Amino acid sequence: MMNDPSIHFLYPSTLFASREPVVVNTILGSCVAVCLFDTYLQFGGINHYMLPFWNGQGLASPKFGNIAIEKLLEKMLSLGSAQSNLIAKVFGGGNIIEATTAQFMIGDRNIAVAMDMLKEMRIQIVSQSVGGNLGRKIQFDTSTGEIKHKFIEKQQPINISNVKINPNPIINNR
Repeated sequence: MMNDPSIHFLYPSTLFASREPVVVNTILGSCVAVCLFDTYLQFGGINHYMLPFWNGQGLASPKFGNIAIEKLLEKMLSLGSAQSNLIAKVFGGGNIIEATTAQFMIGDRNIAVAMDMLKEMRIQIVSQSVGGNLGRKIQFDTSTGEIKHKFIEKQQPINISNVKINPNPIINNR
């Protein structure tokens, strides 16, 4: 009898890969997640990056797409994958913050990094849900490569200008 996979929450600026069955959950806005899956060894990994490129300042972390994708590939190879056995799925990159200047359209730029790097690495993208104006919640099964995903509706901002704050709150110290 096969055990249920463990569950892992993937925070922004991190990556995860495992030869053990794990269900990885993450939430994406303008961030992008690249999922790599080894079709021969049947395991996968995922990253979650916030910005497209590391500018050479500070630490080269998986916060940046060009670093996160490279590090995920390195992790998969260190776990025994052959690059020729890898396929990719790409998610996120929504333009959550309304902007008209290309410099601020982080989602679009994050998507472009994934597409360009995976093409350069000759890793086929077999599935994607990118762009748009909504966030996404995704669940990646490292043992099957299966992705479940749903869109997250934008929440309407609450007007707090009319809220009155009691200057003498009652505090119960029991």
